[in-house]
Amino acid sequence: MRDGCSVGRTPLAELMKAATLISPQEVSKRPLRIGQVARPEPKPGQVLLRVRVCGVCRTDLHIVEGELPPRRPGIIPGHQIVGEVVAGNAVGTTDEIPVGTRVGVSWMGGTDGTCRYCQLGLENLCDSPTFTGYTVDGGYAEYAVVRSDFTFPLPDQLDDLHAAPLLCAGIIGFRSLRVAGVKPGDRVGLFGFGASAHLAIAVLRSWNCEVYVSTRGATHRQLAASLGAVWVGGETDRPPAELDCAVTFAPSGDVVIAALASLRKGGVVAINAIHLDRIPQFDYDRLLWGERQLRSVANMTRADARDFLQVASAIGLRPKVTAFPLDQANEALIAVKEDSIDGAAAITM
Repeated sequence: MRDGCSVGRTPLAELMKAATLISPQEVSKRPLRIGQVARPEPKPGQVLLRVRVCGVCRTDLHIVEGELPPRRPGIIPGHQIVGEVVAGNAVGTTDEIPVGTRVGVSWMGGTDGTCRYCQLGLENLCDSPTFTGYTVDGGYAEYAVVRSDFTFPLPDQLDDLHAAPLLCAGIIGFRSLRVAGVKPGDRVGLFGFGASAHLAIAVLRSWNCEVYVSTRGATHRQLAASLGAVWVGGETDRPPAELDCAVTFAPSGDVVIAALASLRKGGVVAINAIHLDRIPQFDYDRLLWGERQLRSVANMTRADARDFLQVASAIGLRPKVTAFPLDQANEALIAVKEDSIDGAAAITM
């Protein structure tokens, strides 16, 4: 494995190119080193993937900038992996995947299966989870080792580049709609309109929902309008109609309050953010009373992934993606941080 090995003594055939985290720091300071490292080998229950594409997620920013405490030195980030199985170590188990299978991998890279939450069917809340690209190496590399039971066969209708952003931004956006209790025909607010929201709106449109978007940036507002939002406004602007539910995608407490202020009585705001700057003081009587609810969205389940990929294939979902070669992984992170691209970013090998 990569840890503790000397690349200089590793045969060239056993090396791979990867982007490793030097140390948590500002993205503008180029926190990733692009170079050769030892190629990993699968252990029992794992498969080795030849990475084709890896999506770039805002959670990757939280990792490289230290907002999520470091778990491993020199981690290879990336958790929206599209890859081809080239070797496995699950022979004789129910998790065996044929070589050549094209699969996707997401943020949840494994669970213990034994804690109270796993036993209750709430694996997204597992006490001892594995996170791809955070607690184990991820997909900013030519190869990656993953648990075979946390891979998802990809429909042929989803090509590599357009499948990658679906594997976290898409799945977590889909789960957010579930947590918010969205029903067909609802009025739904999306607060923030980046990689996840621009996928969620396609699902909402297929459910005949009215979608109201509040987001910063003229290009994001134009994209939301082009994708069918019935109203588009600024980051904390209040939509012209009371919302049945809303999802916040921006890591801002001010945005959460803006979404809450837009709800009808009994409505739900789902907060889709792994990190939130703060929650300002707010007027309970005006904003929360009336059985309005705030809910957080934590990770995802394998059922979420399978269900969403089926929906995405059925509706022909093709996210807007900007591709970057692996050598430009730092530039891809900068683009996501600065919101300088519409839709999603992905690293191609």
